[in-house]
Amino acid sequence: MSTDTIAIACDHGAFDLKQHLKGYLEEKGLTVLDLGVTNTDSVDYPEYGYAMAHALKDGKAQRGILLCGSGIGISIAANRYTEVRAALVHDVTGARLCREHNDANVICLGGRMIGPDLAEECINIFLATDFEGGRHQRRVDKLTNPT
Repeated sequence: MSTDTIAIACDHGAFDLKQHLKGYLEEKGLTVLDLGVTNTDSVDYPEYGYAMAHALKDGKAQRGILLCGSGIGISIAANRYTEVRAALVHDVTGARLCREHNDANVICLGGRMIGPDLAEECINIFLATDFEGGRHQRRVDKLTNPT
């Protein structure tokens, strides 16, 4: 697994899963930058997707984990920034492929969609899998530099 700083953020719909994953990562000896939320009070998920983008852009973290109820909204918010390649993942195959083929630097999970055990598996694969490069590199370049 990566030893870089991993940022994590969520909205109210995934607070419990975020807390679980934060503890899980810290138990594994990883450095976790918690970008919020701190409770289950209703918030607007775009703010936390944007906070992730800024943390990556500013070099405060190298990869990230974003969560909301479905994982959809927060992934849309984060992907508004070219520094972010956020992938919504529901299983271990998606976690592997988003790294191998898309060089995703943020994994998005739905707190109301998957449980903590599957979320841990997805995170483990996401952090352990390298980008393949090769034919995939030109496609990733187009994400960063659209024409």
